[in-house]
Amino acid sequence: MLSPRLHNLLDEHHSAYQTLVHDRTVTAHETAAASHVRQQQFAKTVMLKVDGKLAMMVMPAAYRIDLTRLSRALGGDVVELAGETEFKDAFSDCEVGAMPPFGHLYGMPVYVDSRLAQQPEIAFNAGSHTDAVRMPYEEFEKLAQPELLWLAHVM
Repeated sequence: MLSPRLHNLLDEHHSAYQTLVHDRTVTAHETAAASHVRQQQFAKTVMLKVDGKLAMMVMPAAYRIDLTRLSRALGGDVVELAGETEFKDAFSDCEVGAMPPFGHLYGMPVYVDSRLAQQPEIAFNAGSHTDAVRMPYEEFEKLAQPELLWLAHVM
């Protein structure tokens, strides 16, 4: 089932999207494979603390975050990974670790690795470990209004 906040956002904007139902997965790699989406097109959400405040970093599943580069890109802010206990309560309509990459729905900024912008379409977790959404990247960017950065590197 889609996160109610995500579902409302997509319907409110008459967005073009497709729901992908898949076997239960936990990692972005597993979800991409179960959804039949290339790793470069599956957008994983990494939860961060930027100067102590929650933020989302969204990048292709094939990449991993470089916290030093992110800190530099943000002007020297302290950037660290957020633990589940630090962010689980922020996503009351989602399973832990399956939040969609729309930070504004949850009161936090979203940073997107610009390599996602090169994809014609992306897929991402939709609030549960059995549902994903596929949509044109341009539509995602219009809705999420992320800050584009070049940060991640291949795992």
